[in-house]
Amino acid sequence: MKPIDPPAQLAEKIREASTADAAKMLRDLPPERQQQVLAVLPPDQALAITSHLAGPPAAAREGAVELDYLGEIGSDGNTIEELLTAPFGVLGPETTVAGALDYLVHTSPAAGITYIYVTGVDGRLQGTVAMRDLLLGRPGQRLAEIMTPDPFTFSRDTLLSEAIQQALRRRHRIYPVIDDGGRLIGLVFGWQLFERMASELSVQTGSMVGLDREERVGTGIWTAFRMRHPWLQVNLLTAFAAAFVVGLFEDTIAQIVALAVFLPVLAGQSGNTGCQALAITLRGMTVGELADVPLRRLLRKEMALGAMNGFLVGCVAAAAMWVYASMTGAEDPLLLGLVILVAMVGACVGSGVFGVMVPITLRRFGADPAMASSIFLTTFTDVLGMGLMLFLATSLLL
Repeated sequence: MKPIDPPAQLAEKIREASTADAAKMLRDLPPERQQQVLAVLPPDQALAITSHLAGPPAAAREGAVELDYLGEIGSDGNTIEELLTAPFGVLGPETTVAGALDYLVHTSPAAGITYIYVTGVDGRLQGTVAMRDLLLGRPGQRLAEIMTPDPFTFSRDTLLSEAIQQALRRRHRIYPVIDDGGRLIGLVFGWQLFERMASELSVQTGSMVGLDREERVGTGIWTAFRMRHPWLQVNLLTAFAAAFVVGLFEDTIAQIVALAVFLPVLAGQSGNTGCQALAITLRGMTVGELADVPLRRLLRKEMALGAMNGFLVGCVAAAAMWVYASMTGAEDPLLLGLVILVAMVGACVGSGVFGVMVPITLRRFGADPAMASSIFLTTFTDVLGMGLMLFLATSLLL
């Protein structure tokens, strides 16, 4: 039979391992053995390891409900109750400081306890006691004397998006959750909220180009095909709009061939500007920042950024057009350079506006902003950028 390492020796091995490997090393051990090892580790590492175990964090101990990650943060109806862990570190207001310290000594492991939650006989949360206040208190003091009354709490129906926004502001390790009557019904760890936010942000990159949220590396070919292909058809239809605009100025392109060379340059720069604004807007939606920033202010910011970036990039593009037009013998190379400059500024300003308005509009109509935004954004920026450049060239040069 293989000998079992003592807790301290096993903890030393775990310190050098990754979080996932450490969880594998602990998973087959009895619960009491897991607690002994985790008690030796630093609190942050112990908490990270317990998050990878099959059950809830060891800090939750007996009576903890199993965590169930359902749905996505952006979906309607997802509340913080999904992440609920049974409360621990709960004592009455008449408990003395000495009694609370004795409770901690006899709690294994105590590393997961950040606050003492003070509740009455009816279960209502009256306040919290931080470890610092507990250690500095006199042995005979009651918790009611040193607690922080009316602490920040989540209600059981708080939306995950709202909870993440609060977590970003407050940066607490654990948040108490109460019911409509003010009774403590559970706790939510800050890492759980940040994990949800990271998960949501990670799926946005794929969603912006038509990848379904549920597709993974191991998804079958036909399933992935059904998920992706409809959005490619939508993208093709919207691309026809840009082609139609270019077709309207076919005579202009035929007479000024240099314009055709710079069409992809203009489209690429305006598209990148729009994607930057789109990424910031989607991130703001995910973490709830848009509620604190007026839409007009955000639009003014993106228009100003578009104008500044468009002007600087446009100056380089205008110089390149002047050189190219001069080398190819095109007429009015300076005027062509001016057309590129003005078109670049206008296209970048417009793409910044589209980058903000497209996801907001899609959300108001009930569509997934991350899934469809880039498709419509590409169409709008191409139509605006190429249409503006060809219109200016037609008006000024022909």
